[in-house]
Amino acid sequence: MIAVAAAGLCRRYGRRWALADVSFEVPAGALAMVTGRNGSGKSTLLRVLATAIRPDLGTARILGHDVRAERELVRRKVGLLGHRTHLYEPLTALENLAVVARFLGADAGRRALLGHLEEVGLADRGDDPVQTFSAGMRQRLALASVLLQRPEVVLLDEPYGHLDAPGFLLIDSLLQRLRAQGATVLMATHLIARGRKLCDLGLVLEAGRLVYAGAAAQLPEPQGADALGFAEGA
Repeated sequence: MIAVAAAGLCRRYGRRWALADVSFEVPAGALAMVTGRNGSGKSTLLRVLATAIRPDLGTARILGHDVRAERELVRRKVGLLGHRTHLYEPLTALENLAVVARFLGADAGRRALLGHLEEVGLADRGDDPVQTFSAGMRQRLALASVLLQRPEVVLLDEPYGHLDAPGFLLIDSLLQRLRAQGATVLMATHLIARGRKLCDLGLVLEAGRLVYAGAAAQLPEPQGADALGFAEGA
């Protein structure tokens, strides 16, 4: 089964095409990455797939459902971690998760919510206000909010951003766990070497166009500034 599919996908901002005739497929249960320079269209692609913005041309499907014609159904299948964390700053970490859980009709009990915080290494900070959190901790909490939804397709925009070395290992572990649970993951990342080791499929965008779609292991090994023109960790 194909979990994520795009055909001739286009999205324009003014006169600039952020996505231009992008077509690819991600099989269900795969761990895929999309990489490219800043401004190449990675975030735009994820936002289109998550129904946050509409494509101008072409089609995109999540588990067979069209992102334009079946937006509400797609939204129940997808979880998106974007650049904005959308957290309530005065509330504690547990209170933030409780808001999401109640909205979804999920278990909002303290024990269940602490379990979600444990997944992202924040179980000991559950009663602390988010406004006291570092950028990396907010990133972790936002990820916990996404995973609480138990989405079948997980879209991650630079999930390693703002994280320290232990945070990198935590994301690695979460990605492997999601794949073991049968979820499909598509993440945008600059970390090519890391993606080559973790991912099944690699996509490369250049100025909105897809220039590579194939095995992640075949992506070029970055050496300082790599062949794609950006540095590991940038």
